[in-house]
Amino acid sequence: MSELVARTGRLQQRYEGGCRLVAGCIPYKFRDHCEDGDADSAKVVEVLMINSPSGPGLLFPKGGWENDETAEEAAVREAIEEAGVRGDLMDVIGDYQFKSKTHQDECCPDGLCKAAMYALLVKEELESWPEQSTRTRSWLTIPEAVDSCRHKWMEETLKDFSSWIEDKM
Repeated sequence: MSELVARTGRLQQRYEGGCRLVAGCIPYKFRDHCEDGDADSAKVVEVLMINSPSGPGLLFPKGGWENDETAEEAAVREAIEEAGVRGDLMDVIGDYQFKSKTHQDECCPDGLCKAAMYALLVKEELESWPEQSTRTRSWLTIPEAVDSCRHKWMEETLKDFSSWIEDKM
């Protein structure tokens, strides 16, 4: 069992202008693509997605940004809690608005959310993590990930990530 514990509850959640503030990341790594044994072969980018216990499709780790942390700290925490990965938080990919169908409360009655999404270069995959009993990890190429995204806003994030990673390579 994991010695790490996931944060729960909404008492420390941040809200702004009727939106719940969320932070998350696109965990990624490079895999050597070598069909012909060429040592100078191109690197393939793979992204890590997780399942949702509440329905089909895959997601990127994300969750509420709490009062005692920065957005960057929240994104790193969510990667550990939901996907069981650690790494180097790179650049912010962007801010994305969406409507949550399951998380509506008195501070956010319409379920509006604003997510700050980052790129996270994965350095370690944990054998045990807080949400491993309800989450499975899947490494996918970017085209596979686009086809697997549960939410349209995550597809947009992935397209922005794809442009960002091309600039970095």
